[in-house]
Amino acid sequence: MRCVIVGGADIGDYKRIKSYIRPDDFSIFCDSGLKHAEKLSITPSLIVGDFDSHQKPDTDTETIVLPCEKDDTDTVFAVKEAEKRGFDDFLLIGVVGNRLDHTLVNVSILNFLYKKGKKCIIADDYSEMEVVGNKIVYVDDSFSYFSLVNIFGISEGVTIKNAKYTLDNAVITSEYQYATSNEVIKGKVAEIAVNKGKLLLIKVK
Repeated sequence: MRCVIVGGADIGDYKRIKSYIRPDDFSIFCDSGLKHAEKLSITPSLIVGDFDSHQKPDTDTETIVLPCEKDDTDTVFAVKEAEKRGFDDFLLIGVVGNRLDHTLVNVSILNFLYKKGKKCIIADDYSEMEVVGNKIVYVDDSFSYFSLVNIFGISEGVTIKNAKYTLDNAVITSEYQYATSNEVIKGKVAEIAVNKGKLLLIKVK
């Protein structure tokens, strides 16, 4: 099974986000992420939070109450709890929003899980994100744009094929981002390879 973690950031396009949900997902709702449950038609499998932004629900669903003062955000705690329960495939929704600090911390979860060999994507109203490296990944032409962003150091041997802007064995550093807003050639599937290091892949609908 896959673990879906629902945060409290705003979701505007519920239809789009619901398209990612599978019937057998294990879902963890984090604090004010509970506001999305009805519109996403998801029954929580587990609820976690310090409940500083949402009233603690009166429910039989398993609930872990966290202290308000802690190192981990509710979302990070949820990821670690899911890890303990044996999940290695993750979808994060409701984690990209107006709070840039929370958004960046949630994006860092992609790297946290990537380093552990787990699969994880973040989906929001406009895009999906994942960390890529050491294997070929594909982007189909249903996405309007895609970008490769280096927030990790140095990435070498970056190759892009079947896109408007191609790369061959390139180097992308965190100081200079130039692989932004690329386009898949219509009727084809873009191929992305990173031989050394890793990049944040953002695919935009």
